[in-house]
This record gives sequence, C-alpha cells and structure tokens, in this order.
Amino acid sequence: MPLFRRLPKRGFRHPYGVEYSIVNLGDLAAFPAGAVVDMEEMKKKGLLRTSAPVKVLGSGELPHPITVRANAFSESARKKIQASGGSAEEIPC
Repeated sequence: MPLFRRLPKRGFRHPYGVEYSIVNLGDLAAFPAGAVVDMEEMKKKGLLRTSAPVKVLGSGELPHPITVRANAFSESARKKIQASGGSAEEIPC
C-alpha cells in the first residue's frame, strides 16, 4: 500500500484564511454605557489573549449603548449593537 494512503488525513487549511479571536456581545456588556471598546480595552479586561484580529459575535444581549471597534462583526452583532443605540466601527486588519 502506498505511503500517502497509510498516513492519517489531517484536513485542509486555507492558505489565505484569517484566524479571528472571538468576542461575544454578552462579554462586552461588562463595559459601562457610552464606552469606546477597542482591542486595547478588551485585552485589559482579559477578553483577548493573542494579537489576532477580533471578530464580535452576536451571542448575548447588550443592555446599553457602547461604541465597539473591531476587525469584523457578525450581522447579528452589528444589528444588536445598533439596536441598543451604540455603533460598530470596523477597522482594517
């Protein structure tokens, strides 16, 4: 049997894919109303461990308006941030 058939398959990793650090909206609710939340503030709170680009996901609720600056947003996160009166600002990677 040839060697490539005997070795375990490891899957596929896209060579140009971007690995994001994930932050949920429920985690951002800990910031005070009217705050400007960027990657520096998230690192201070312990939400980020690496310097990878940040993507905000829509899991959880945001009870007060804040301004969030991140590299990417899910559609549900952007809608929830705007519904609470805040703004979602996308910054380039």
